[in-house]
Amino acid sequence: MKPVVFLLLLFWPGPISAQQPEELRKSIYFGGGSYLVDEQQAAALIAWLDSIPDLLNRYEVHLISHTDPIGGKAYNQWLSHMRSQAVKEILLRQNIPEHKITAKDWGLENPVYSNSTRRGMAMNRRVDVILYPIVY
Repeated sequence: MKPVVFLLLLFWPGPISAQQPEELRKSIYFGGGSYLVDEQQAAALIAWLDSIPDLLNRYEVHLISHTDPIGGKAYNQWLSHMRSQAVKEILLRQNIPEHKITAKDWGLENPVYSNSTRRGMAMNRRVDVILYPIVY
């Protein structure tokens, strides 16, 4: 009888001592057909940004905008852009330089939630503010 040899491979994602900060995320939600950021969400976004120490030196700011499918592709692309611009204006008023902000307007493409339910469509009407760590 031949012996059975088991090979165990371990994959380690990186050095044990160098832990990278994780991305941070906050979503801003919109009503159907709207690109207005309500005062409560604007205040929550500002408080969230203010709570992050050394934000501009540690993170890049990305805006990822989505819509539900109501209204067609061209309309939703425009609406997606208007939503990301509305959030960008809040960031600019918080003295985040424009060159630190990038935006991707998905419109109705690549929904994260199912558009087959009202709840899913409501969850897709949003802009995700994502802070990606700057890695040196």
